[in-house]
Amino acid sequence: MQTAIPCLFMRGGTSRGPFFDEADLPADIPTRDRVLLAVMGSPDRRQIDGLGGAHPLTSKVGIVRRSKVAGVDLDFLFAQLQPDRDTVDTTPNCGNMLAAVVPFALETGLAAAQGDTTTLRVLTLNTDMQCDITVRTPMTPAGRRVEYSGDARIDGVPGTSSPITINFLDTAGSVCSGLLPTGRVVDEIDVPGVGQIRATCIDNGMPMVLFRAADVGRTGYEAVADLNADTELKSRVEALRLAAGHLMGLGDVTTKTYPKMCLVAPPRAGGSLSTRCFIPHVCHDAIGVLAAVTVGTACVLDGSITQGIANVPAGTVKAVSVEHPTGEFSVELEVDPANPQNVVRAALLRTARLIMRGEVMIPGSVWRGRQR
Repeated sequence: MQTAIPCLFMRGGTSRGPFFDEADLPADIPTRDRVLLAVMGSPDRRQIDGLGGAHPLTSKVGIVRRSKVAGVDLDFLFAQLQPDRDTVDTTPNCGNMLAAVVPFALETGLAAAQGDTTTLRVLTLNTDMQCDITVRTPMTPAGRRVEYSGDARIDGVPGTSSPITINFLDTAGSVCSGLLPTGRVVDEIDVPGVGQIRATCIDNGMPMVLFRAADVGRTGYEAVADLNADTELKSRVEALRLAAGHLMGLGDVTTKTYPKMCLVAPPRAGGSLSTRCFIPHVCHDAIGVLAAVTVGTACVLDGSITQGIANVPAGTVKAVSVEHPTGEFSVELEVDPANPQNVVRAALLRTARLIMRGEVMIPGSVWRGRQR
C-alpha cells in the first residue's frame, strides 16, 4: 500500500519542488523528514524514485501554514535535500522557493485574495525572517485568481511571467550572529594545505564566504561545467569553507549546506559584480535570491572583498546587479544615511508558477498518513 499526500508542484524563482500544507505532513520531525526523502527520491544520484530533479536546485521542499504570529499571515518552512544524501536541512532560507509561498496559499485556501494585487506577510521559520510578498490576483469569471502570465523576466528561467515582489524586512544575521559574524569586513583565513585567502564572511539572508577568483588562480568567468569538473579548485574551496565555518560561529559545517561559497570578479556584462556560487559543493547555474541580497550587501560595505572590483551606484538607494552564469540578478538596497554600513531594506523581483496539483505517493512503510 502507498500513502497519498496532497501537494502542489511549483516553480519559485530559479528553483522548483513540491509544496505542502503542514497539516498534511507528519507532526514529528523524524517521520516528516523520512517522508520528504521518500517524496524526493533521496538518497539517489538520479532521484529516480521520486520528484527530485537530480540537482540541489530541484531538491527543495516548501511547507506552509497559517501563522499564529501577530501581524503575520503565513509561516514558511524551507527544506533543502540533496540527491545523493539522506539529509533534510531546514536551517537556511531559500528566497527562490519563497516566491511561490503566497501563490501556494492562495491556490489551497490558506489565504484569500485581497484585490487586483495581494500582499501577505510571510515568516520564514528557518531563520525567523519576515517579508512582504505581493502577487497579482485579477478578477476572473471564477473569482480572483493568481496570475502567472506576464511580462516579467528573470535570468535562469525561460520566457516571461507575472511579477512577484519580495520586500525583506530583516535579513541581517539570518543564521549567524550578525551581518558580519567574524566582526570584520575582511578576514585573512588560514586554509590548511592552501595558505591564506582573503574573504568577506557575511550573512544578510544567507551565510556566505566571498573571495576573489583571482586569489585562487581563476578568472571568475569560467563555465559552470568547467568549475564543477575542477576538482583542485573544489578541494580548496571546501577547505576554505570548513575554516570559515568555525570563524563564523557555525562550528563544523562538513555536513551542512552553508555557508555558500562565492567567487567574485569584476563585472563584464554591465552589472555590478560577476559571481560564481557553490551551494556548497556544486556550482550554481544562477544565484539564489538571498545569496544575491548578501552579495549585493557586500558590494555596498566599505572595505569588503568586492571593493575595487564592484561597480556600485551612489546614493542611499542602490540598484546592485549581480552577474551570474546565466544572466544577472538585480537587488535594490537601501542604506542608512547616518551609517552607510547599515543596510535597512532589500527588495527584489521574482516569478513563480504552479506546475502540477495532486497527490504524491510514498511507500506506506514510510508513513501511513495522518489520522483525521
